[in-house]
Amino acid sequence: MTAPTPSRTLLLFGATGDLAQRMLIPSLYGLDCDGLLPAELRIVGTARSAHDDDDYRTIAREALGRFVEAERLVPDQVERFLSRLSYVSLDASDPAGFSALAERIGAPDGGLSIFLSTAPSLFETTIEGLASVGLTGPAVRLALEKPLGTDLASSREINDAVAARFPEGATFRIDHYLGKETVQNLLALRFANLMFEPLWNRTGIDHVQITVAETVGLEGRVGYYDGVGALRDMVQNHMLQLLALVAMESPAQFTATTIRDEKVKVLRSLRRIDAESAATHSVIGQYGKGAQDGTGVPGYAEELGQPSATETFVALKAHVDNWRWQGVPFYLRTGKRLPERASEIFIQFRDVPHSMFAGRGARLQANKLVIRLQPEENISLMMMAKQPGLDRQGIRLREVPLDLGLANAFADVRRRIAYERLLLDLIEGDPTLFVRRDEVEAQWEWIDAIRAGWAANGMEPKPYAAGTWGPSAAIALTERDGVSWHD
Repeated sequence: MTAPTPSRTLLLFGATGDLAQRMLIPSLYGLDCDGLLPAELRIVGTARSAHDDDDYRTIAREALGRFVEAERLVPDQVERFLSRLSYVSLDASDPAGFSALAERIGAPDGGLSIFLSTAPSLFETTIEGLASVGLTGPAVRLALEKPLGTDLASSREINDAVAARFPEGATFRIDHYLGKETVQNLLALRFANLMFEPLWNRTGIDHVQITVAETVGLEGRVGYYDGVGALRDMVQNHMLQLLALVAMESPAQFTATTIRDEKVKVLRSLRRIDAESAATHSVIGQYGKGAQDGTGVPGYAEELGQPSATETFVALKAHVDNWRWQGVPFYLRTGKRLPERASEIFIQFRDVPHSMFAGRGARLQANKLVIRLQPEENISLMMMAKQPGLDRQGIRLREVPLDLGLANAFADVRRRIAYERLLLDLIEGDPTLFVRRDEVEAQWEWIDAIRAGWAANGMEPKPYAAGTWGPSAAIALTERDGVSWHD
């Protein structure tokens, strides 16, 4: 199979926005410093604000100063990177504006990658505007930043609009969690180490927990978040992708097709949480006022300025109905204004079938594997070990961690922003870490059933104080099974 040709032009929509300044510009600078961008690559930014090339380079320089470590800001490298940048002002809702964009970019035959970060309502208008001036075709790739719809129907509408101009092989749907090193290390952990895979099933694993906790509240996302909520903002994309990577079968090869084929099988095997099970298998909450880091913070309704039924916390008990995972619960939880910022996958293994140490007073604890994605990337395996001593009063065993701190294990390698990998893969045409349409639709089908179940049961978010781990019902969700959340 012939490798795709790297693009010679990268077009960034939303080029002056927060995502571009915090993530995209620093990521592209890092790739440029390491010599990973094609030498001839041009980066064209576009947004509604009126700027010229010099203005945009000033914006980019200031973004580098805020979001890149000072020791990495080598003057010659900064200037070389900024020389790649240019800017075209564009109101995507006005089709007439695309001519100036096309004039700046020129014919896309040499390869064009487009990073589209805009309101979903503008997706179709933007794509048709690009098509009207010849900025589509076989040499053009399109990356789509979420949100991609609010339910299955709206997602299909967006995907149909995209598919009318871009084939699936040229469509790169972004889930930035897939660019995180630890997420990719999950595949290496499972499929490059003989010790794990024989136990990675219902006979070796008792349950799985996936947590994505945020300490922030609305943080300027009022217009977006209140119409979405935690289930659609976090579970539908990031958390279901993590679940799929944990639960999928071994692909035959490390290719985009085989990996995504296995993920979609998991997503289609998820047992529906519907009208009959929503009340027992899900908990929703909304934060009220409380304290965080010793400081009082307002509740969600206060931040919003009005009452709302939007959930800021959700906990789910999910099942994957296939041979490998039958009977193994997957507990998912995510929320805002929780006690700490943390994203992790927690694997609880089963107890040993018989303890030879019980007669000597030793108590065993089942092994645990903790894969921490943020704030620090780390993999920790909790093992039982003998406590040093003469054992005159009996054998004492203690749980000890075997830690793979990636920052320490790979201290000679710079830790990369997730978007560095994703932008480079877009430019080079590698879709492995992007989400395929059938994955997105399988995710939405599951999420839509949950929301319909909430409506059928008249479920409203339960209050929880900011700075706590959500409503008490979330604790009961696991405690009924004799399980405690890993906090």
